[in-house]
Amino acid sequence: MKLPLHWLGVLPFAAFIILFLIMPTMKIVIGAFQRPDGSFTLANIAGLFTPSIIAAYWISIKISLASALLGCLIGFGVATAVVLGGLPRWIRGPLLTFSGVASNFAGVPLAFAFLATLGPVGMLTVLLKTQLGIDLRLLGFNLLSFWGLTITYLFFQIPLMVLIITPALDGLKREWREAASILGATNTQYWRLVAFPILLPSILGTMALLFANAFGAVATAIALTGSSLNIVPILLFAQIRGDVLGDPHLGYALAFGMIVVTGFANGLYIWMRARSERWMK
Repeated sequence: MKLPLHWLGVLPFAAFIILFLIMPTMKIVIGAFQRPDGSFTLANIAGLFTPSIIAAYWISIKISLASALLGCLIGFGVATAVVLGGLPRWIRGPLLTFSGVASNFAGVPLAFAFLATLGPVGMLTVLLKTQLGIDLRLLGFNLLSFWGLTITYLFFQIPLMVLIITPALDGLKREWREAASILGATNTQYWRLVAFPILLPSILGTMALLFANAFGAVATAIALTGSSLNIVPILLFAQIRGDVLGDPHLGYALAFGMIVVTGFANGLYIWMRARSERWMK
């Protein structure tokens, strides 16, 4: 059976997905249920329920929830101001361009940028202390902490929210606002009873996506906090990097747990997005 020519353009992408997504994922799933000799075991999965690993998952979930919630709130406000707030039209293009770049700016460069700005001897930290007498350390702020990592994640969470929610805001039909106005609804009532219920699936779905985005972030967390914060990506890195005390198969189990959590979040996003698209048609 000959392969139709129009499928040839998809082959490189399919090969990329198989080699760098499907096969590594299958290796992780299989490795999570294997001993070093290759025999089947549930000990690796049982190891996930030790207090230190449960604590790492809980901290990762809290950081992901905090950055997703704040990213949704701030990103929604920015997108609403640009799309419906009456700001000059020329702002939209640069904002969406910046959001496209910033939503993919992570890893070591992002960690370095925040350390150079808000670190113990960062530019803004020193400036506030020397010029205004405000010592962020005395106020309890530490970049290498829960809130420090959460604020760092917001750099790519907010732009991602802007990119995803902007089309949903564009989908609000003018007729809905006009009908609400004719029926005597105020602007607050329109948002509370019409616009917000329509946008809610998109907002919740995007929040689930932001949660998965933060939960799976590895390079930024490692580069910024090192081993000072016990979160799952750092714990996973410690297990698989080949140290004497490392256990690669426990690392596979940790990665498998991350796949389950992020898979659930992404599944929720897809379901919510499908619900929101029915309203926009």
